[in-house]
Amino acid sequence: MDLQSVQQHLKGVETSSLVDRVEAKLVELLQNRQLKVGDSIPKEIELAEAIGVSRTVIREALLRLRMMGLIESRKKKGAVITSPDLFMNMSKSMNPHLLDESTLKEIFEIRLVLEVGMADLLFNRVDAEDIVELRRIVGDEPANSEDRLFNVQHEIEFHGKLYEITANQTMRKFQKLLLPVFEYVHNSGLLKKTAERKKFISHKGLVDILENGSPEMFRNAMRNHLDSHFARLFD
Repeated sequence: MDLQSVQQHLKGVETSSLVDRVEAKLVELLQNRQLKVGDSIPKEIELAEAIGVSRTVIREALLRLRMMGLIESRKKKGAVITSPDLFMNMSKSMNPHLLDESTLKEIFEIRLVLEVGMADLLFNRVDAEDIVELRRIVGDEPANSEDRLFNVQHEIEFHGKLYEITANQTMRKFQKLLLPVFEYVHNSGLLKKTAERKKFISHKGLVDILENGSPEMFRNAMRNHLDSHFARLFD
Protein backbone atom coordinates (compact mmCIF):
# COMPACT_ATOMS: atom_id res chain seq x y z
CA MET A 1 0.00 0.00 0.00
CA ASP A 2 1.52 3.37 -1.02
CA LEU A 3 1.65 6.47 1.19
CA GLN A 4 -1.37 8.12 -0.44
CA SER A 5 -3.47 4.99 0.09
CA VAL A 6 -2.40 4.83 3.74
CA GLN A 7 -3.31 8.51 4.26
CA GLN A 8 -6.73 8.00 2.67
CA HIS A 9 -7.33 4.94 4.85
CA LEU A 10 -6.36 6.83 8.03
CA LYS A 11 -8.55 9.77 7.01
CA GLY A 12 -11.50 7.39 6.65
CA VAL A 13 -10.84 5.93 10.09
CA GLU A 14 -10.62 9.40 11.64
CA THR A 15 -13.85 10.50 9.96
CA SER A 16 -15.63 7.32 11.05
CA SER A 17 -14.45 7.79 14.64
CA LEU A 18 -15.55 11.42 14.58
CA VAL A 19 -19.03 10.51 13.37
CA ASP A 20 -19.24 7.86 16.09
CA ARG A 21 -18.46 10.49 18.71
CA VAL A 22 -20.83 13.04 17.19
CA GLU A 23 -23.62 10.46 17.07
CA ALA A 24 -23.21 9.89 20.81
CA LYS A 25 -23.04 13.66 21.41
CA LEU A 26 -26.25 14.20 19.46
CA VAL A 27 -28.13 11.67 21.56
CA GLU A 28 -26.75 13.29 24.71
CA LEU A 29 -27.71 16.78 23.47
CA LEU A 30 -31.28 15.72 22.64
CA GLN A 31 -31.62 14.11 26.07
CA ASN A 32 -30.30 17.22 27.82
CA ARG A 33 -32.88 19.35 26.03
CA GLN A 34 -35.57 16.93 27.30
CA LEU A 35 -37.08 16.45 23.86
CA LYS A 36 -39.98 14.01 23.66
CA VAL A 37 -41.42 11.87 20.88
CA GLY A 38 -42.88 14.20 18.26
CA ASP A 39 -40.67 17.19 19.18
CA SER A 40 -38.61 18.80 16.43
CA ILE A 41 -34.83 18.62 16.79
CA PRO A 42 -32.58 21.64 16.13
CA LYS A 43 -31.48 22.47 12.58
CA GLU A 44 -28.24 21.02 11.21
CA ILE A 45 -26.42 24.35 11.45
CA GLU A 46 -27.43 24.79 15.10
CA LEU A 47 -26.28 21.28 15.94
CA ALA A 48 -22.99 21.83 14.11
CA GLU A 49 -22.33 24.99 16.11
CA ALA A 50 -23.35 23.39 19.41
CA ILE A 51 -21.05 20.40 18.94
CA GLY A 52 -18.29 22.19 17.01
CA VAL A 53 -18.13 20.08 13.85
CA SER A 54 -19.04 20.53 10.20
CA ARG A 55 -22.58 20.15 8.89
CA THR A 56 -21.33 17.21 6.78
CA VAL A 57 -20.43 15.28 9.92
CA ILE A 58 -23.74 16.27 11.55
CA ARG A 59 -25.61 15.12 8.46
CA GLU A 60 -23.93 11.69 8.54
CA ALA A 61 -24.59 11.30 12.27
CA LEU A 62 -28.26 12.24 11.78
CA LEU A 63 -28.52 9.67 9.00
CA ARG A 64 -27.42 7.03 11.47
CA LEU A 65 -30.09 8.15 13.93
CA ARG A 66 -32.68 7.90 11.15
CA MET A 67 -31.54 4.37 10.31
CA MET A 68 -31.89 3.46 14.00
CA GLY A 69 -35.43 4.84 14.01
CA LEU A 70 -34.66 7.57 16.56
CA ILE A 71 -35.63 10.45 14.28
CA GLU A 72 -37.64 10.90 11.10
CA SER A 73 -38.44 13.73 8.70
CA ARG A 74 -41.94 15.24 8.64
CA LYS A 75 -43.50 17.92 6.48
CA LYS A 76 -43.39 21.39 8.01
CA LYS A 77 -41.62 20.10 11.13
CA GLY A 78 -38.31 18.88 9.78
CA ALA A 79 -36.62 16.11 11.76
CA VAL A 80 -38.53 14.96 14.85
CA ILE A 81 -37.93 12.51 17.68
CA THR A 82 -39.63 9.15 17.14
CA SER A 83 -40.20 6.03 19.22
CA PRO A 84 -37.91 3.45 17.59
CA ASP A 85 -38.88 -0.09 16.75
CA LEU A 86 -36.72 -1.91 19.30
CA PHE A 87 -36.49 -5.02 17.19
CA MET A 88 -35.96 -3.50 13.74
CA ASN A 89 -32.21 -3.94 13.76
CA MET A 90 -32.31 -7.06 15.91
CA SER A 91 -34.51 -8.85 13.37
CA LYS A 92 -31.76 -8.56 10.75
CA SER A 93 -29.31 -10.49 12.92
CA MET A 94 -31.65 -13.04 14.56
CA ASN A 95 -30.85 -15.67 11.97
CA PRO A 96 -29.97 -18.94 13.71
CA HIS A 97 -27.40 -19.73 11.01
CA LEU A 98 -25.51 -16.51 11.85
CA LEU A 99 -25.38 -16.91 15.65
CA ASP A 100 -22.83 -18.84 17.67
CA GLU A 101 -23.83 -21.81 19.83
CA SER A 102 -23.64 -19.91 23.12
CA THR A 103 -26.00 -17.18 21.87
CA LEU A 104 -28.42 -19.74 20.41
CA LYS A 105 -28.61 -21.57 23.72
CA GLU A 106 -29.19 -18.33 25.65
CA ILE A 107 -32.03 -17.33 23.29
CA PHE A 108 -33.57 -20.77 23.87
CA GLU A 109 -33.39 -20.09 27.62
CA ILE A 110 -35.01 -16.64 27.25
CA ARG A 111 -38.12 -18.07 25.63
CA LEU A 112 -38.55 -20.65 28.41
CA VAL A 113 -38.22 -18.01 31.12
CA LEU A 114 -40.69 -15.67 29.39
CA GLU A 115 -43.39 -18.31 29.16
CA VAL A 116 -43.09 -19.41 32.78
CA GLY A 117 -43.18 -15.76 33.85
CA MET A 118 -46.23 -14.57 31.88
CA ALA A 119 -48.84 -16.03 34.25
CA ASP A 120 -49.89 -12.79 35.98
CA LEU A 121 -50.35 -10.96 32.67
CA LEU A 122 -52.47 -13.81 31.34
CA PHE A 123 -54.79 -13.95 34.36
CA ASN A 124 -55.20 -10.18 34.35
CA ARG A 125 -56.09 -9.95 30.65
CA VAL A 126 -57.67 -13.23 29.53
CA ASP A 127 -61.39 -13.18 28.67
CA ALA A 128 -64.04 -15.72 27.73
CA GLU A 129 -63.38 -15.36 24.00
CA ASP A 130 -59.69 -16.15 24.56
CA ILE A 131 -60.62 -19.35 26.40
CA VAL A 132 -62.90 -20.38 23.52
CA GLU A 133 -60.08 -19.79 21.04
CA LEU A 134 -57.60 -21.76 23.15
CA ARG A 135 -60.12 -24.62 23.38
CA ARG A 136 -60.34 -24.62 19.59
CA ILE A 137 -56.56 -24.75 19.25
CA VAL A 138 -56.10 -27.64 21.69
CA GLY A 139 -59.10 -29.47 20.23
CA ASP A 140 -56.88 -30.74 17.42
CA GLU A 141 -54.35 -32.27 19.79
CA PRO A 142 -54.18 -36.08 20.02
CA ALA A 143 -55.65 -37.96 22.94
CA ASN A 144 -53.29 -38.47 25.87
CA SER A 145 -51.17 -35.56 24.69
CA GLU A 146 -49.68 -35.31 28.17
CA ASP A 147 -47.68 -38.47 27.27
CA ARG A 148 -46.38 -37.14 23.95
CA LEU A 149 -43.83 -34.68 22.74
CA PHE A 150 -45.74 -31.75 21.34
CA ASN A 151 -46.29 -31.18 17.63
CA VAL A 152 -44.39 -28.09 16.49
CA GLN A 153 -47.44 -26.50 14.85
CA HIS A 154 -49.55 -27.04 18.00
CA GLU A 155 -46.78 -25.39 20.00
CA ILE A 156 -46.58 -22.38 17.69
CA GLU A 157 -50.33 -21.77 17.59
CA PHE A 158 -50.98 -22.36 21.29
CA HIS A 159 -48.06 -20.39 22.69
CA GLY A 160 -48.56 -17.65 20.11
CA LYS A 161 -52.11 -17.22 21.43
CA LEU A 162 -50.78 -16.92 24.99
CA TYR A 163 -48.47 -14.10 23.91
CA GLU A 164 -51.44 -12.43 22.20
CA ILE A 165 -53.50 -12.63 25.41
CA THR A 166 -50.78 -10.80 27.37
CA ALA A 167 -51.56 -7.71 25.20
CA ASN A 168 -47.87 -6.83 25.53
CA GLN A 169 -46.98 -5.85 21.97
CA THR A 170 -43.26 -5.63 22.68
CA MET A 171 -43.21 -9.16 24.05
CA ARG A 172 -45.23 -10.43 21.08
CA LYS A 173 -42.70 -8.95 18.65
CA PHE A 174 -39.86 -10.44 20.66
CA GLN A 175 -41.54 -13.85 20.65
CA LYS A 176 -41.74 -13.80 16.86
CA LEU A 177 -38.00 -13.19 16.72
CA LEU A 178 -37.31 -15.95 19.25
CA LEU A 179 -39.50 -18.59 17.62
CA PRO A 180 -37.31 -19.58 14.64
CA VAL A 181 -34.23 -19.67 16.86
CA PHE A 182 -36.03 -21.82 19.43
CA GLU A 183 -37.19 -24.24 16.75
CA TYR A 184 -33.70 -24.39 15.24
CA VAL A 185 -32.06 -25.16 18.59
CA HIS A 186 -34.76 -27.72 19.44
CA ASN A 187 -34.05 -29.66 16.22
CA SER A 188 -30.31 -29.04 15.81
CA GLY A 189 -28.84 -31.41 18.37
CA LEU A 190 -27.13 -28.41 19.96
CA LEU A 191 -28.47 -29.17 23.43
CA LYS A 192 -26.87 -31.89 25.55
CA LYS A 193 -29.89 -34.17 25.77
CA THR A 194 -32.77 -35.18 23.56
CA ALA A 195 -36.30 -34.39 24.69
CA GLU A 196 -37.71 -37.16 26.86
CA ARG A 197 -41.14 -38.71 26.66
CA LYS A 198 -42.60 -38.35 30.14
CA LYS A 199 -45.73 -37.24 31.95
CA PHE A 200 -46.23 -33.48 31.77
CA ILE A 201 -49.10 -31.03 31.71
CA SER A 202 -50.61 -30.73 28.24
CA HIS A 203 -51.92 -27.65 26.47
CA LYS A 204 -55.44 -28.74 27.45
CA GLY A 205 -54.35 -28.87 31.07
CA LEU A 206 -52.91 -25.36 30.82
CA VAL A 207 -56.21 -24.04 29.43
CA ASP A 208 -58.11 -25.65 32.31
CA ILE A 209 -55.87 -23.89 34.82
CA LEU A 210 -56.08 -20.57 32.97
CA GLU A 211 -59.88 -20.78 33.13
CA ASN A 212 -60.30 -22.02 36.70
CA GLY A 213 -56.95 -21.78 38.50
CA SER A 214 -54.55 -19.11 39.71
CA PRO A 215 -51.36 -17.45 38.43
CA GLU A 216 -49.26 -19.52 40.81
CA MET A 217 -50.89 -22.75 39.60
CA PHE A 218 -50.32 -21.70 36.00
CA ARG A 219 -46.64 -20.86 36.62
CA ASN A 220 -46.05 -24.29 38.12
CA ALA A 221 -47.99 -25.98 35.33
CA MET A 222 -46.12 -24.14 32.59
CA ARG A 223 -42.81 -25.06 34.23
CA ASN A 224 -43.92 -28.70 34.18
CA HIS A 225 -45.13 -28.33 30.58
CA LEU A 226 -41.68 -27.09 29.52
CA ASP A 227 -39.76 -29.50 31.74
CA SER A 228 -38.37 -31.56 28.86
CA HIS A 229 -36.84 -28.40 27.39
CA PHE A 230 -35.37 -27.28 30.71
CA ALA A 231 -33.91 -30.76 31.26
CA ARG A 232 -32.00 -30.50 27.99
CA LEU A 233 -30.17 -27.37 29.16
CA PHE A 234 -28.38 -28.95 32.09
CA ASP A 235 -25.98 -31.82 32.60
